[in-house]
Amino acid sequence: MVIKVFVVDDSAVVRQTLQHLLQGDPEIVLQGSAPNPLIAAPMLRKQAPDVLLLDIEMPGMDGLTFLRQLMSETPIPTVICSTLTTEGSHMALDALAAGAVSVVAKPRLGLRQFLEDSRRELLQALKTAARSRPRPRSAATATAIRPAAPLAAARPVPVQHTLSVNKPVVVGCSTGGTQALEQVLTALPGDAPAIAVVQHMPEKFTAMYAQRLDGLCAMTVREARDGDRMERGTVLIAPGGRHLQLRKAGGQYFAVVADGPPVNRHKPSVDVLFRATADCAGKDVLAIMLTGMGNDGARGMKKLHDGGARTIAQDEASCVVFGMPKEAIRLGAVDDILPLDRVARAILQFDARG
Repeated sequence: MVIKVFVVDDSAVVRQTLQHLLQGDPEIVLQGSAPNPLIAAPMLRKQAPDVLLLDIEMPGMDGLTFLRQLMSETPIPTVICSTLTTEGSHMALDALAAGAVSVVAKPRLGLRQFLEDSRRELLQALKTAARSRPRPRSAATATAIRPAAPLAAARPVPVQHTLSVNKPVVVGCSTGGTQALEQVLTALPGDAPAIAVVQHMPEKFTAMYAQRLDGLCAMTVREARDGDRMERGTVLIAPGGRHLQLRKAGGQYFAVVADGPPVNRHKPSVDVLFRATADCAGKDVLAIMLTGMGNDGARGMKKLHDGGARTIAQDEASCVVFGMPKEAIRLGAVDDILPLDRVARAILQFDARG
């Protein structure tokens, strides 16, 4: 199958460079391009592409507003290709929340050389997006929520903020995981068991992603730091470009954040978290695999499962990409296959078993 890609970017240099890069791959064809969403919209209505490659900062209508319109009407798998200034990063996270499949960073300077150097990453992102299944999202769902400080401060305080000694929860996700994880975490109370998360995400995004979730959730959400304790009511997000593991000392669980080579082409890697958790937690852990492309985490979940841990995979119908859950299921590593809207309940049921 040939993947038809449409590019929306106000830079003529970027459009020309992308055309050159896409022409070199036999699986991808450039269906068309436009300098802004106002010009692109009627072209997309006439013939929808398999994947939309979209900039964010553009004149007339920004890419985020355009993406929200598309996702509420006729969802198209979308890859964001945008600069990573502070504001640009926030907008890119908003785009993921609105339904974009993934984000590819680009600098303000040296664009042509950067795009050529990042060709493999870009092509893989487009091929992954082509296999995804975005769902219509209402304007309310797609709109980013950034609570002000007073609202964030009003978060319910856990009844007893004690260590979750025997009940750590570990979660792995990738493509589509930013939205899936948000749905799960916002359904949990402020005193839910401690959760460690590996979400495949670029280095500059994880701190802001954690901050965004912290403003939405009753639990405290932050980017993991080496030595952090796994406490009830806390979610630790693996920092981009670093691996996250758990260790146990004195009956307590702690985060280990360290450098290392990519595993399954990822850093952080779900397999690294899951394997380390199997070594230190044994059967006293719940492991969850959410939507994502590839097989990262499948072998680690198998190790957890064989050690007696409780394991859950998101079902195909609710996944944006079923790859990672599917691989874990194929290995016989999964106890239960659940729709996304039942995952939070499963966490609380596991915690309640004592």
